[in-house]
Amino acid sequence: MDMKKRITVELRNRSPAEIVELVVDNSRSADGEVEGLTDALTELEFLSMVNVGLSSLAKLPSLPKLHKLELSDNNLSGSLETLSEKCPNLTYLNLSGNKIKELSNVEALQNLKSLQSLDLFNCEITSLEDYRESVFELLPQVTYLDGFDQEDNEAPDSEAEDEDEDGEDGAAPTRGYDDDEDEDEDGSEGGEVGLSFQVKRNDQDDDDDDDDEFGEEEEEDQAGVQGEKRKREVDDEGEDDEDDEDD
Repeated sequence: MDMKKRITVELRNRSPAEIVELVVDNSRSADGEVEGLTDALTELEFLSMVNVGLSSLAKLPSLPKLHKLELSDNNLSGSLETLSEKCPNLTYLNLSGNKIKELSNVEALQNLKSLQSLDLFNCEITSLEDYRESVFELLPQVTYLDGFDQEDNEAPDSEAEDEDEDGEDGAAPTRGYDDDEDEDEDGSEGGEVGLSFQVKRNDQDDDDDDDDEFGEEEEEDQAGVQGEKRKREVDDEGEDDEDDEDD
């Protein structure tokens, strides 16, 4: 699919002024020029034209709000001065896999005052002696070259950071070492509670046994008292009968 038709498809009947991101990767440029892009894309912030056969940026329209531009795997070797004229607010530029061979090819990027990250990976320029030092010296506004700063610290990945934040907010909490410790502590406490309950239950059973024995003794005592009382009553009745006979 040619670039112009691809852009029409990506717009999906929307107004160009509504477009913030536009990706036309792997479409084809008939003559190596930018096609289908117009000045009407006033709100465009991200543009990706990877592997579209570009050899020139001369026809790039004015994109004042463009911050990130992907141009990897094309045939660009110059005409980069157009970028500072048409996209003055670029902060990220990927030119990896192009035909950039000399420092003079990137010298035009000096006018991109907001440029923070530049990627020239897989370009012939990277084989130059003191390549990194030379580019950082030529473009002092650049913080990250091919993904690393001058101290070889890797550039932060904003997409990865976003994924991490989503994971923290939305993902269920993971089980860690502290959780295991809590489980062990809870388990041991549960064991102690169970043991103490068993001891208490045994003590209660002993108390019940004592109460039963005491109750049996009390019943025996009461039975003995009633027996003696009954015996006395019988004896008394016998004495009364003897008295009557005497009379």
